[in-house]
Amino acid sequence: MKITIASGKGGTGKTTLSTNLTSYLASLGEKVVLADLDVEEPNSALFFNATPKAEQVSHKMVPQWEKADCTYCGNCADVCNFNAIVALSDEILVYPELCHSCYACSELCPTDSLPMTPKRIGEIKAFSANGFDLVEGRLDLGQEMAVPLIAQTIKYVDENFENHLKILDAPPGTSCPVIEASRGSDYVILVTESTPFGLNDLTLAVETMRVLKQKFGVIINRYGIGDSGVETYCQKEDIPIITKIQNDRKVAELYSNGELVYPKIEHFKNALDDIIDFIKELG
Repeated sequence: MKITIASGKGGTGKTTLSTNLTSYLASLGEKVVLADLDVEEPNSALFFNATPKAEQVSHKMVPQWEKADCTYCGNCADVCNFNAIVALSDEILVYPELCHSCYACSELCPTDSLPMTPKRIGEIKAFSANGFDLVEGRLDLGQEMAVPLIAQTIKYVDENFENHLKILDAPPGTSCPVIEASRGSDYVILVTESTPFGLNDLTLAVETMRVLKQKFGVIINRYGIGDSGVETYCQKEDIPIITKIQNDRKVAELYSNGELVYPKIEHFKNALDDIIDFIKELG
């Protein structure tokens, strides 16, 4: 089973939940792998005594202009939906940062003047940590697109941990990286907080999941602050509330120190039990 943990905005406790849930599952004897898909700033490994065991360079395919046979017909620029190619009268300009690796320009070039070539975008690293496996994608500085690396990280996890429960820690927000991290999962857990700001971003995340036709439920973190807007919304929209995690300053202190929460705070561990029971029922 593949579970994505996502949120409509940053700072809701998504990574806190992902790291603690994975470690707790491992302590119960489950075969589990955690994939950190927040590739622009992965930080899950900071919470564990993680030992590196494998790494590989990640690439995306981009066109490379070969001048010799080019007739400057401009077809490549016409078919590119992402403005990654500009056709001049005597030169073809390629902007790799805008390229989505769709191959249209290369495949439809009548003179085969735009062969696709690999361009490094980052790394995928695997670790051994506290009785489970951890995989992270890390985007190189200056790279604009997270989606290709997220897709490759998920593929790496699928190919190397076929019989594991997979916990995917998604990037925050509701844009393309979150869609990539969520669309192939069996279930998505949306982490929010009981504030008007949390409700606003939760509604955006819910709309995104519904467009994807993805099954999802909600966890209310820092329960006890704000108002009852999130609960009212979930009841009205028939969205399951998996559990509520009490607002507790000690949780923030432990997280800030890079420590796991569930071994030291009982109510947090009880919330994890609720989540595990829910996942088992999904079965």
